[in-house]
Amino acid sequence: MKNEKTTVIGFIGTGVMGKSMAKHLVKAGYKVLIYNRTVSRTQELVDIGAIRKDTIAELSSESNVIITMVGYPSDVEEVYLGQEGILQNAKSGTYVVDMTTSSPILAKKIYEEALRKDIYALDAPVSGGDIGAQKGTLAIMVGGQKNHFDAIKPVLDIMGTNIVLQGEAGAGQHTKMCNQIAIASNMIGVSEALVYAKKAGLDQARVLNSIETGAAGSWSLSNLAPRMIKGDFEPGFYIKHFIKDMKIALEVAEEMNLSTPGLKLAKSLYEELAELGEQDKGTQALYKLLDKQLASLS
Repeated sequence: MKNEKTTVIGFIGTGVMGKSMAKHLVKAGYKVLIYNRTVSRTQELVDIGAIRKDTIAELSSESNVIITMVGYPSDVEEVYLGQEGILQNAKSGTYVVDMTTSSPILAKKIYEEALRKDIYALDAPVSGGDIGAQKGTLAIMVGGQKNHFDAIKPVLDIMGTNIVLQGEAGAGQHTKMCNQIAIASNMIGVSEALVYAKKAGLDQARVLNSIETGAAGSWSLSNLAPRMIKGDFEPGFYIKHFIKDMKIALEVAEEMNLSTPGLKLAKSLYEELAELGEQDKGTQALYKLLDKQLASLS
């Protein structure tokens, strides 16, 4: 996959994350075909050289690498396994890489179905939010066969800097669940810390400057706490998608007889936010909920 002249990449899903990821591939010199249900979200990529396709079937038949970055497991299933989907229309020898955060069980199902058609599937969810996508510094967690991973890694290198093969099909999605579980409780801590600072009459930005380089340091503290302080709750990662991820993690954890109380609490708080109409805001909007609770007690 190092030869930009012969590799044609199909990219499905050009939303907040996908648009930046596809942009890196275009700028790296690859021929990139794109598809998105909302056509207007493809225009910026078309303007820099990507080629818009009208259907997934058309894109799939013309690509030898297909990357997907869609919303929900139901979308993944439709895009891959539907009658007009990838596996019904891709050529033998095509590499397909699902970078959506989805179900480990579905990842295995897609891998097995793909293999029957001589198509090579990997699950490769990412972490790093819109900032990581824009900078090309995403952490990419991969499940699948090593030879397939080795073949596709030069493409992944364009979008990320921490790219690890975690194991067989589904291992990438399991690793992403670990990531989301860690973030879930951390976001509560970051939000509560800033609300506490406000209640104590402190300068929140100055507090952040002190604590982000110590033991409390985290990606969320350094990248999302400044947005909380500024009142910027626009999505780098949607609340509705985070709820979806937490639901998957809880379901898989329950199958493994694993208790995750921090995850359950975080999910309940984010569901409360969604009920207040905040489902399309960024995950840092959890601060608004806790700050509102503080105001009601004042």
